Amino acid sequence: MKPITENIIEQSAIEILQGLGWAYVNGKEISPEGVFCERESFGQIVLVNRLRDAIARINPNIPLDAQEAAIQKVLRIASPDLLHNNELFHKELVEKVKIPYQQNGYERSHEVALIDFENAANNQFLVVNQFTIIENNQHKRPDVLLFVNGLPLVIMELKNAASDNASITSAYQQLQTYKATIPSLFTYNAICIVSDGLECKAGSVSADLSRYMTWKTADGIKEASRFKPQLETLLKGMLQPVTLLDLVRNFIVFEKTKKEDLKTGLIQIQTVKKLAAYHQYYAVNKAVESTIRASGFPLSSAFLPPAVSRPSSVLLPSLEGSGVGTFRRKIIPYNPKLTERAKELRQNMTLGEVALWNELKQRKLGFDFDRQRPIDNFIVDFYCKDLMLAIEIDGDSHSGDEAKSYDANRQEILESLGVRFMRFDDMLVRNQVEKVVAEIRQWIDEKKHDLVGRVQPTPDPSKEGKNVVGLQEGNNTIGDKRGGVVWHTQGSGKSLSMVFYSGKLITSTEMQNPTIVVITDRNDLDEQLFDTFASSVQLLRQEPIQAESRDDLKELLKVASGGIVFTTIQKFLPEGKKSTYDQLSDRKNIVVIADEAHRTQYGFEAKVIDEKDKSKNVIGNRIAYGFAKYMRDAMPNATYIGFTGTPIEGTDVNTPQVFGNYIDRYDIKDAVDDGATVRIFYESRLAKVSLDEEGRRLINEYEQQEELIAWEDGEGQFTNSSAKAKSKWARLEAIIGHPERIKNIARDIVTHFEKRQTVFEGKAMIVAMSRRIAAELYNAIIALRPEWHHNDLDKGAMKVVMTASSQEGPLLSKFKTTKKQRKDLSERMKDPSDELKLVIVRDMWLTGFDAPCLNTMYVDKPMRGHNLMQAIARVNRVFKDKPGGLIVDYLGIGTDLKKALSFYGQAGGKGDPAENMEKAFEIFEEKLEIIQQMFNEDSATRKDILVEEPEAYFTGSLKFNYRRFFVINPQEKLSIILQTEEHILGLKEGKERFIREVSLLSQALSLCITKEEVQPHLPEVAFFQAVKARLAKFDAPSGGGKTDVEIETAIKQIVDDALSSDKVIDVFDAAGIDKPEISGLEILSDEFLMEVEGMQHKNLAIELLKKILNNELKARAKTNLVKSKKLLEMLEGAIKRYQNNLLTTAEIIQELINIAKQIKEADKEGKKLGLNNDEVAFYNALEINDSAVQVLGDDTLKEIAREIADKVRTNATIDWTIRESARAKLMVLVRRTLNKWGYPPDKQAKAIDTVLKQAELLADFWTAGK
Repeated sequence: MKPITENIIEQSAIEILQGLGWAYVNGKEISPEGVFCERESFGQIVLVNRLRDAIARINPNIPLDAQEAAIQKVLRIASPDLLHNNELFHKELVEKVKIPYQQNGYERSHEVALIDFENAANNQFLVVNQFTIIENNQHKRPDVLLFVNGLPLVIMELKNAASDNASITSAYQQLQTYKATIPSLFTYNAICIVSDGLECKAGSVSADLSRYMTWKTADGIKEASRFKPQLETLLKGMLQPVTLLDLVRNFIVFEKTKKEDLKTGLIQIQTVKKLAAYHQYYAVNKAVESTIRASGFPLSSAFLPPAVSRPSSVLLPSLEGSGVGTFRRKIIPYNPKLTERAKELRQNMTLGEVALWNELKQRKLGFDFDRQRPIDNFIVDFYCKDLMLAIEIDGDSHSGDEAKSYDANRQEILESLGVRFMRFDDMLVRNQVEKVVAEIRQWIDEKKHDLVGRVQPTPDPSKEGKNVVGLQEGNNTIGDKRGGVVWHTQGSGKSLSMVFYSGKLITSTEMQNPTIVVITDRNDLDEQLFDTFASSVQLLRQEPIQAESRDDLKELLKVASGGIVFTTIQKFLPEGKKSTYDQLSDRKNIVVIADEAHRTQYGFEAKVIDEKDKSKNVIGNRIAYGFAKYMRDAMPNATYIGFTGTPIEGTDVNTPQVFGNYIDRYDIKDAVDDGATVRIFYESRLAKVSLDEEGRRLINEYEQQEELIAWEDGEGQFTNSSAKAKSKWARLEAIIGHPERIKNIARDIVTHFEKRQTVFEGKAMIVAMSRRIAAELYNAIIALRPEWHHNDLDKGAMKVVMTASSQEGPLLSKFKTTKKQRKDLSERMKDPSDELKLVIVRDMWLTGFDAPCLNTMYVDKPMRGHNLMQAIARVNRVFKDKPGGLIVDYLGIGTDLKKALSFYGQAGGKGDPAENMEKAFEIFEEKLEIIQQMFNEDSATRKDILVEEPEAYFTGSLKFNYRRFFVINPQEKLSIILQTEEHILGLKEGKERFIREVSLLSQALSLCITKEEVQPHLPEVAFFQAVKARLAKFDAPSGGGKTDVEIETAIKQIVDDALSSDKVIDVFDAAGIDKPEISGLEILSDEFLMEVEGMQHKNLAIELLKKILNNELKARAKTNLVKSKKLLEMLEGAIKRYQNNLLTTAEIIQELINIAKQIKEADKEGKKLGLNNDEVAFYNALEINDSAVQVLGDDTLKEIAREIADKVRTNATIDWTIRESARAKLMVLVRRTLNKWGYPPDKQAKAIDTVLKQAELLADFWTAGK
């Protein structure tokens, strides 16, 4: 049986792509040395001739010189910043390349399209493998590249699932290598795909692996079977040509955030490229369709679904091909070339055609039909574009074999484009036309579910003249202004989905440049959502604006079209206690997006409100309404759509009334399964902090009577609420905020938080019932941990986040913060490296706040329903190896969580909002047992271990005795770790299994470490973690990346200091080797290398050498780019040959020792040349050009290196790497220096690029010390 290889996986992927309409060519054939050469050199990334042909085809009316200028502009994108280049190209791709020219004294621009996004069939789709790229003397060959019009938009890196060393992770790491070595390829990249043939994920060029997502449906309707390879599903679902173009154009955003250094005041703009996940893509397309339909705009045939069997998803491209090598293109709605022929046919209609036309032209079926209609490249007898229905009348001219063949071919082609056919005999129509009309009416009625959202039902002739209600999808009727509700669980990218939705809606021709109004009900939510939109301006094509006041809102909405306006719903409250709001616009292309649709956007009914004087005496009445009515006063023809992270309760009639029913759902289970969020676990600490019976009773009453409180301003102040409710709240607050209880909670939080920090360093949020309790709880915690306090906002490990005024007394006033200060605190909390680890809040940050490193929430406030689910979702964000979020309950919210789960399930949602911590403990016990069982397996290294240590195994047994570790001295403990490592390496797939299971054990431990039942197992877990750390070090990525420190710092807390297994030094004593000086060159001395070579444990010798060399090269990579990269490639190459069994154990040890000696020689190079280390780095950067060495010689190169080093050092500033002007200045200095010394001009571009990269390294190194 033929084994699975990477080549088989690659060929399978290519065949799938060919079936979707992609042409295929082997990269060798089009290489500079190929028989069909299309590249001038191996450094050429773009297939220029294909791009040139496509531009000419797509832009026939643009002059050739402008077309050529556009090509050159695309090819010249070449700054040192890879992501900046990628963003520049993406802008040219989706917004067209602007080529200026003069006309009548005015400057104009030719807009050159690189891709025809409107008609996918007008583009060329090419899949290529074996595509070798040479850049900076680096030879690389990505597995598969996908070109559109000669532009490499997609890269695929494939690994073999059957290989022990191949995985999604190794595929991702390979992409990172490509980014470092052949960065030019990524200038044009839209999507990166990694796969092992089974598992498959896609992401952007800047995404971390945790942000790569699976694509779980091939058609947008049904989730693919778990038995179908993810690679196949992703290719068919994501890379169908029309879908790919839609993704590139509408679902990629370059999100920009400003980060201010609180110490220096410097602002750095950080850019992250984000690609929509599959659930965002399909939901947004459905939402745009639903909005257009609800707005009452007609849907053009270009937006209609191409097949009857497909549900109404008019903006979704067809995913089923009409045959191998094809894909659905858009229909040509009216072919003018056939106009004359159609006129002739109309003048020569058959009697049957005339009879049916007399019926159709009277709209007896409720639709407009055209006769003898040119459609695509054919003519049909009758055609209704709203139904996409063709009716053919077959007379004598259709009876011949040739005619029948033509008819069949025409029908097959048009049906593949979504046209539906009905055929009738000419004689039948002329004699029984009423029967034919009845049959057509019946067909429409039977197909009405497939035609939902774009047709009106066939009218009943007996009800002529009466209004006909449109067909509904749920409650979303054509033109009823209810766009529907998108339910995507918190943390799954809801805010970004709103950005994608707005961007696509803005560019839809149907909506005619709409105005988008984004509504929230809190200022902090308005700020958070506005920041998300403001950071995505390129996709939105405009800057969003926040309404500062009612008057400002009115001015912003009194526009003819366009604009994205943010406002809180309270600004729609009429002035002067009026019962109506002034009309601002009657346009129907206004769309109101409500974030969290079921909060306050309700209320059409009138209410009688008492008018009171200053003494609170009733002096009259007035009529008032809810905000839903006032918004419709202002914008009577606007369409409303809701986005929510929590479901609509079954008893909620308001949300469907205002917004309509669900458009799309993406629940907790979906998000966790896809890795979009992590699970949330629940831990009750009621037993630790007592609450008396009166307190529990008041909590229940408070929750049950919460509706008495008409409005809460978000900071504990009540308005328009009953005195009874206020009184109950005050009594409850006094019980919860009792001084002794606060002290107890403070002690428990400190103990609990610090214990969790030992296994996973994260951040925590404490939710207090009132501002007073928040302030007193802060003081109680600081009394226990005074080092957590600091008066400065930019320092300290704990803060209170709330508003306060100086009139509220010293307890609260000291926590007063401005809007700017709260934003700074927010940035500190989101930064995992910042010392701020704990915040106390009352209402702020409970919705909309996104800090992935937040993993614990301590709840001491009554919450329920949507508010509770919104709050607990703060801890469900994905972050590094974060195993889950934890909700710690001090008030008894468990019952409310069960209620939340109940209505969650009733709404159709899957997954628990919060799982009991017992589940984490069950996982912990399971993984512990699995690991223990590995020591009962027969190891291939058992005999060797017994020779050195006869007590390593139980007498007469295969069982390894690792428990000796807990009863002997530290020196012997180290030896047992090495013996344990050898035992694991001798098991079948032992290393991989052990690392995987200990990682899962550690994740479970981080969630349940506070349980009493876990404590006896901690020493044993720490031992397993130590062994795993030793095993994992050999495969640690040389370029840095994730380490075990985040999860496994428990080792440092629980085990002896001798077990600091995250350091290399810990194996020296056990190996019998003298400890060298790690900070000096002695670690690579000949004596030390000889000792390593003579070690008995050869596997450990290899591991030790690799780790040492990695560390040494990483240290040198900070200052010398070229030399360190060369040596690192030698190291990686040697390790790869060893892993592929091309080198024996003895040979790899010798190879590593030789590399160590070369590192030593490289360190001596400066002394030989008479240069310091900085100058040597630039010398190495210049000498990689052999011709420059030959022309100028060593002495001149040394002078150039000295001069450049001096200029870089002089011009390096703290923020120079992020200031384009500084980079440009340096580039000029380098170029002038090279010209001055006669550096070959044909080699200068490459030299400048290398020197700039080297300068960036050294500037970082120098400024780090300032």
